[in-house]
Amino acid sequence: MTCSILHRRFDPYQLLSWSFDSNYMVRGLILDKKRGNILKMDRHKYVKVAYHGFKELSKEDKVGTYENTLVHDSFDGTDYALIDTLFSLAEAYLFAQLVDFKDRNPGIIPEHVDYAHLYKDVRDAVDLCHRDGTLKQKVAMDPKRYINEDTSIVPMLKMLRDSGRATFLVTNSLWDYTNVVMNFLCGSSGANESTQFDWLKHFDVVITSSVKPSFFLEGNHANLFEVVPENGMLLNTDNGSPMAQVGNISARVLKQDENCARKVFQGGSVGHLHNLLSIESSSQVLYVGDHIYGDILRSKKVLGWRTMLVVPELEKEVKLLWELREARKDLQHLRSERDRIEDEMHYLNEFLRLKNPDWVTKQKLNSKIDKLKLERERVRLSHQEAQRKLHHKFHEPWGQLMKTGYQNSRFAHQVERFACLYTSQVSNLALFSSDKYYRPSEDFMQHEFSILEC
Repeated sequence: MTCSILHRRFDPYQLLSWSFDSNYMVRGLILDKKRGNILKMDRHKYVKVAYHGFKELSKEDKVGTYENTLVHDSFDGTDYALIDTLFSLAEAYLFAQLVDFKDRNPGIIPEHVDYAHLYKDVRDAVDLCHRDGTLKQKVAMDPKRYINEDTSIVPMLKMLRDSGRATFLVTNSLWDYTNVVMNFLCGSSGANESTQFDWLKHFDVVITSSVKPSFFLEGNHANLFEVVPENGMLLNTDNGSPMAQVGNISARVLKQDENCARKVFQGGSVGHLHNLLSIESSSQVLYVGDHIYGDILRSKKVLGWRTMLVVPELEKEVKLLWELREARKDLQHLRSERDRIEDEMHYLNEFLRLKNPDWVTKQKLNSKIDKLKLERERVRLSHQEAQRKLHHKFHEPWGQLMKTGYQNSRFAHQVERFACLYTSQVSNLALFSSDKYYRPSEDFMQHEFSILEC
């Protein structure tokens, strides 16, 4: 009876009064559904920053929860969710709000509704917004409010096409939404039929509703349909080639047109795309995407395409790296000083252990070691505080996107593994010649650095 009364006290509509901080979450985090925690880890999957809702976990809590196990957690099971897309930032923030609300208001949310249940409700609600068109309708009504304009996109596409290269667009969105977004990005008003498809001239092939990442998988037998741009009608194809249609289909729809016809499709698989573009080698393709799993990982691992990951956060990161270069040098100096003190302490302790000096010498050395301990603690605290300040300059509470302390973050590790190139925006390609060869920097092992510095 009590539980029933408490349950009725919770009014879901009060969630509508909550605000969303679009700057709070960052990509590369992992959400622990079971415990209500949000984690940032390094490339070795050690948790470096952790929050329960909006409450930061202490070092002891982090170690006790995630490192006191015989087998190191891989963080890829069903108890975890990856926050790797810009879309997922909103649901991660709402989950943190719900965890915080549940903890601060015991009894209002029934006991059987645990953190994992809260996450499932959030995920289901977000999926529904995508499925029922709520989200896309809002964007389509006012694209400028939700989409960043980039006037360099069209010149970049023209440059690539003029160089003789084929271009394609593969999206999970359906044709109607794709047309709205691309009209906005390419500067077409879409006010009349003669202009609303002008953006198509920048692409050889457009595939909508591709259902990535399964689009990239071998054995995908999804059917490929042609889309009639004027009305969104689907026509059967023979692996992309036109098929005779049953019924009275106007000649205008079937005729070959350099701007529209025979280039807009729905569904299919990467095999269809290769056939449509006559691709003979996967290494001929440079694929640009902003989703590490849906775009880059599959296309790289399964197909061997060349890949470019778009990381919009890079602009701020690079700017801060330049502005804070002196602070980063000071931080490196403190770390080197700490290493020097610890090495000196080690040598003195080894001398005492191996040489067994007389009592007077032993007292002097022990006194020196005590002073070094105090100095080491002073440097350690200074280093810790300097690192914390630098960390918060990039982002409070999560710090630099590509780093956790001195280690590359899990997100940075994925970028290194799966992206041949990465940039803040795809139009940066227009800053270089279409014939430019992008050569990677040389890889170095740790033992090589000391030799290079000589």
